[in-house]
Amino acid sequence: MARPSTKKFTKPTRAEAEAAVRVLLSWAGDDPNREGLHDTPARVCRAYEHYGSGYGADPEEILARTFSETEGYDEMVVLRDIRLESHCEHHLAPIIGKVHVAYLPQKRVVGISKLARVVDAYAKRLQIQEKLTAQIAAAIERTLKPRGVAVVIEAVHHCMTTRGVHKVGTTLVTSRMIGAFRDDPATRREFLSLIGSVQHTSRMSE
Repeated sequence: MARPSTKKFTKPTRAEAEAAVRVLLSWAGDDPNREGLHDTPARVCRAYEHYGSGYGADPEEILARTFSETEGYDEMVVLRDIRLESHCEHHLAPIIGKVHVAYLPQKRVVGISKLARVVDAYAKRLQIQEKLTAQIAAAIERTLKPRGVAVVIEAVHHCMTTRGVHKVGTTLVTSRMIGAFRDDPATRREFLSLIGSVQHTSRMSE
């Protein structure tokens, strides 16, 4: 088993990052000094600032403000079809799809935009979908302490569709069920019904 690295991570400077992009452009076979590529290193660095913006976000802080005035509401809260934009940590290729999140509140609820922001906080990092699914669910469980959490992600991985095996039309589906969603089959079925899992499954099998 590989041991975690103990070497301290030092973030490169912008100049070093732009120099690295120029090296990649040259390695790909093009001239980074030609007119069309002259500003590409700076553009790529700005793009990666956006792609990696989740490293500077604290998901639990995002979820920290909750509301107790719910008139006793204790049924399922579901936010479905959250747009997912991430990048594969193995090839830096896009991961594009959608996330469905649900929880069973225990006295307190959170603003629905916060759920979408938590998805982005983890998605805007280099990722694998399995880890991303678990991270979103764990953050909601730790912060809200609900009776249950469910997360389902459906996504297309461009490392598989635009390179490698070139299997266009494939979708990876991952899920994490915690608490009542894992222990109670009826609760799990209700959640899957609300996100239309039967329709998704039939479309993917066509």
